[in-house]
Amino acid sequence: MTTVAVVAHRAKTIGGGLPQLRRVLADRGVDAPIWYEIDKSRKATKRAAQAAADGAEVVFAWGGDGTVQRCVDALAGTGAALAILPAGTANLLASNLGVPKDLEAAVDVGLFGTRRPLDVGRVNGERFAVMAGAGFDAAMIRDASGAMKDRVGRLAYVWTGARALRRPARPTRVEVDGQKWFSGESSCVLIANVGTISGGITAFPQAEPDDGRLDIGVVTASWMLQWVRVLGRMAAGQAQRSPLVTTTTGTAIDIRFDTKTVYELDGGDRPKTKRLKVRVQPSAIRVCVPGPGVR
Repeated sequence: MTTVAVVAHRAKTIGGGLPQLRRVLADRGVDAPIWYEIDKSRKATKRAAQAAADGAEVVFAWGGDGTVQRCVDALAGTGAALAILPAGTANLLASNLGVPKDLEAAVDVGLFGTRRPLDVGRVNGERFAVMAGAGFDAAMIRDASGAMKDRVGRLAYVWTGARALRRPARPTRVEVDGQKWFSGESSCVLIANVGTISGGITAFPQAEPDDGRLDIGVVTASWMLQWVRVLGRMAAGQAQRSPLVTTTTGTAIDIRFDTKTVYELDGGDRPKTKRLKVRVQPSAIRVCVPGPGVR
């Protein structure tokens, strides 16, 4: 029998909540999982690491993107597999990997699905599985966090996104794999491990989470009409065709800003910094995804 752990953000919910999760696991023969409940996503790192140290072979992350990202950070390199129970607002990694937002189906994916090796990115020492960004998207995420997002869900990003569009572009320098790649003013810098990012936008249609590389895009839009054009291209899955977007891929990315700038990892904002040091870690974690015969 597989040793199972649960790291659950008790403020998040899916299906019938945590009581249903216990029943579903018991129905599948998991009567006594290692069980942690947390009240803040940042506490998931310590709990997931402890679960792996205690021998958990599969760690279920119950929560939103923040909880999942913290579990990714803790479990990468441990050998424990991550199973996602998508109980958040956007559920970015789950949606990119086809993990269903149905409690019983998601549990079956974790217990009986395929364990897919995935790359992770590492930014200033912290890992992510979906994306990192600075500028527009990070400001939008920061301002939407907390009570507003809890109250209105995805609509919070519409309001804060409209405000973030007014942010001025900033002098930015980017090196990719040791070579100067971009120097100029940017309003947003994105590094992605998957194709679809916030808002269901396919920003990097060629991105694969297991190709050993990260995709990077720099947006140079500096006023509202330009942003409308960029977002329109993104919504159509054609961001790379915009003259206001420059993209490439790499394994080592160094980004410098002239002033401290807020950044985000998998939809969670981080303190301001003038430098992002980004590295890819190939096949660093196994994530449970739907397999043959599993929804």
